[in-house]
Order: sequence, then structure tokens, then C-alpha cells
Amino acid sequence: MNNKPGQNWLLLRGLSRESAHWGNFIGVLKTTFPDANITMLDLPGTGCFYKAVSPATIKAITDKVRGQALAQGYLQQPVTFLAVSLGAMVAWEWMRSYPEDICGASLINTSFADLSPFYHRLRWQSYGKFALLMSKRKGCSREKAILQLISNRRDQDEPISLAWEKIQHERPISLKNSFRQIIAAASYCPGDRKPRQPILLLNSKGDRLVSPNCSEAIQKKWHLELHSHSWGGHDLTLDDPVWVALQLKNWALKE
Repeated sequence: MNNKPGQNWLLLRGLSRESAHWGNFIGVLKTTFPDANITMLDLPGTGCFYKAVSPATIKAITDKVRGQALAQGYLQQPVTFLAVSLGAMVAWEWMRSYPEDICGASLINTSFADLSPFYHRLRWQSYGKFALLMSKRKGCSREKAILQLISNRRDQDEPISLAWEKIQHERPISLKNSFRQIIAAASYCPGDRKPRQPILLLNSKGDRLVSPNCSEAIQKKWHLELHSHSWGGHDLTLDDPVWVALQLKNWALKE
């Protein structure tokens, strides 16, 4: 059994996002780890499970996703998580609840309710835009507005917003499931028990949705490794996929 991080990746996206939103990053990750297994999982209420009802707690979401992973045979070897935002909360809870499944994790731009105030976990400057986005359910203009909130690159707005519109048309996440995910993320307090697996934190200094202070609070509490991107937005794998893959490679080589 291989317990070294970086050999068996399991990827989790964040709020109202699904596996297809990883986009071109998957190709970069495969190039960086050519011999690794790379699996993307959808959270309940998103992607291939868009018709399901999302639980309203991180613990319940974790149990649902783990059940899917077990049923599909993805946990026969210990996995390394790469998880973003809400997905990273699921990964943290998974490490605490089922430590035998996991040999390491890299968590991007995440936050915990018992470590950071609400106005850092969702930056007050984004409240108006976020509320407006939640009220819109369809259209390329909605996806472009989401992109402009979570990405700091403008050179790929048109093709990505069109691709995201197609995803939402084919596998729409409901307003109900979006709110249930928000409730789960907003209430997640993992407590004081540190996971035993090696953890790499990545954050973005240019994140306009979640303050980079949230990752720093996690780092300080548990003395974890943290690397910060100087200009990237909340969707760091979209803004600078090569940088993310390099951090993962360097971290995996050390463990």
C-alpha cells in the first residue's frame, strides 16, 4: 500500500461548483504527476448528483461523498486530497472522521467558522455581488459575473463563461442546494483536533471572496505549511494552474 502523498489524487470543488469546473487544470496536474491516479468527485447537489438534495452540514456532506467514493472503489489506496473552499472543509472533516482513507491534503482558500469572523469568510466587499449572483439562475452573463468575482484574470472570460454556462444548463445546481451548501459552510466548526496527515495550505492574496487571513488563521493554529500566491483570486487553479501544480509537486516530494 502506497502511503506517499501525490500518488492517488481525489479532487473536490467548492460552493456551487462541480468536477467540470476544474477545466484545464486537470491537464496540468496530469502532466505534473504523470504516474498518479486523478479522480474528481462531485458534492451532493452538483455535477452528476445535481438532482440530489445537498445536506446542510459539512459532516453529512462528507459522509455522502465518502459513500460515493467507497462504492466506486476510489479508496482502495490512501488518497491525497486537493480541495477548494467548501470542498476543503469536506476534506478536513474527512481527515478527522476517516483518517485511514487519506495520506495527505492540499487545501486552497478555505476557512473555518471557529477561527475566522464571518466578514472574512465572505468578504463584506462582495456581499452585494454575491447576493445578486444568487438571484440569477441562468445565462452567460451570470457565469461571467461569477468568473469576475472569483478570478483575477480577464484574458479568458469569454471562453470560460461560455463553458460554465453550458455546465449550468446541463447540470444546474438549484437555488435550494446552493443555500444548503452555504449553511453547511457557514456553520462548520471543526474544533481543536488536528488531522494527523500532512497538510499543505494554499491561499491567494488577491482573493476577493474569502480573505487570505482565513488560511493564515488555520496555519497559525496548527502550524501547517502555507504558500501564498501574490495576485490570484479565489479560483486559484484557474488563475495560475502551473503555480498550484508546482507547489503540489514540491510538497509531495518532501513528504
